[in-house]
Amino acid sequence: MITRFVGTMAAGTALCTAGALCAFSPVIQSPVNLQSSAVIYHAPRHSLSPSTSPKPRGATSTSPVSTLGWAASNWSGYAITGSTYNDITGNWIVPAVSPSNKNTYSSSWIGIDGFNNSDLIQTGTEQDYVNGHAQYDAWWEILPAPETVISSMTIAPGDHMYAHIHNNGNGTWTITLTDVTRNETFTTTQSYSGPASSAEWIQEAPEVNGHIAPLANYGETTFDPGTVNGGNPNLVPSDGGYMVQNNAVVSVPSNPDSDTDGFNVAYGSTQPNPPAS
Repeated sequence: MITRFVGTMAAGTALCTAGALCAFSPVIQSPVNLQSSAVIYHAPRHSLSPSTSPKPRGATSTSPVSTLGWAASNWSGYAITGSTYNDITGNWIVPAVSPSNKNTYSSSWIGIDGFNNSDLIQTGTEQDYVNGHAQYDAWWEILPAPETVISSMTIAPGDHMYAHIHNNGNGTWTITLTDVTRNETFTTTQSYSGPASSAEWIQEAPEVNGHIAPLANYGETTFDPGTVNGGNPNLVPSDGGYMVQNNAVVSVPSNPDSDTDGFNVAYGSTQPNPPAS
């Protein structure tokens, strides 16, 4: 059974195994060789060039999707920039992971910062297949610390999650995560001083023991609705981005739904249709 690290770390480094340090911003490598414990980070975006990366395919066409605005080796979903973001909410359905012959990982979350900088405040759920078993949990995180698992919450596929991150205006932010299906809520207030220059709703391959992990086959999930600064995020297709691992597209969001506050995201190289609004 994997043991997640809970606590804080020195800026810029992460304790990977006893007596060894790993770089905080690694590049994607071969599948992670897990030890008896693992340190999990939900890291800033590792940007790739959409012009040189493989392209996702449309749901009803073999033509590449050209409307998405960015690519990454660890993120897929939607991110907005161009303002200061002091409040974000999101709803999603916890996806079910499929068995794999190696350890694979996926995370669903909302956050502020991390799109073009190394700061990030976030909360979400983890959906992993580790040591022959599916594992699900909830967490919150403020870099440079790794995730803190919310042990008081029970997470299962199909659960409806609601998350809220809010700037209190005094150097502190409040993180709230609710499992609507199970009527369980967790809240914490923490210090955070990032620039708040992006807001995002993301399906991620997290970093495990210092490397971007192979993405778990999570099937498909829906982020809907979401808000930013108390209003509609007015998502457009160019706010969306897809994930590439080992030179293959592995996770793709849909175009925004008709009221521009949500989207579907699917494992694989084919872009799903947006959710009904």
